[in-house]
Amino acid sequence: MSDFGLAGEIPVASRFIFEIDGIDVATFSEIDGLEMHVEVVTYSEGGMNGFVHQLPGRASWPTLVMRKGTISNDDALWNWITTTTGDQFEANNNKLERKTAAITVLSGTGQRLRAWDLLGAWPCYWRLSTMSVDAREPLGEEIHIRHHGFKPKNLAT
Repeated sequence: MSDFGLAGEIPVASRFIFEIDGIDVATFSEIDGLEMHVEVVTYSEGGMNGFVHQLPGRASWPTLVMRKGTISNDDALWNWITTTTGDQFEANNNKLERKTAAITVLSGTGQRLRAWDLLGAWPCYWRLSTMSVDAREPLGEEIHIRHHGFKPKNLAT
């Protein structure tokens, strides 16, 4: 039996919960950039002509992009965004307030399938979808998050 239900069943995500410091603040239907890159450092050893050593270097994580978020009446997401710029940033002596954010994958039945903590996260971009009376899709948010890596989150806690 698999971790997701019946043997052979393939889990399908229907939406993603975004949390800041353990509080659900938004739901998105598309996330891109949950990945890491490890720089490869090469070392040519003297007298060893058959190969070049390849060693792991610095790790980096691209910007996480979350799209098609549902508009919420709760201002928690917006309040976090405004801490990185303008009066609120200045009021904090121009110090960046990093948070632990999390992404949780939900199934169509609302079952939490998998989650990751984003370490040292902060928002660097926000956008509301185009507002048009002719639009066929509901309004949604897009947010870009920078972070210092991620780790699997235990769903049991």
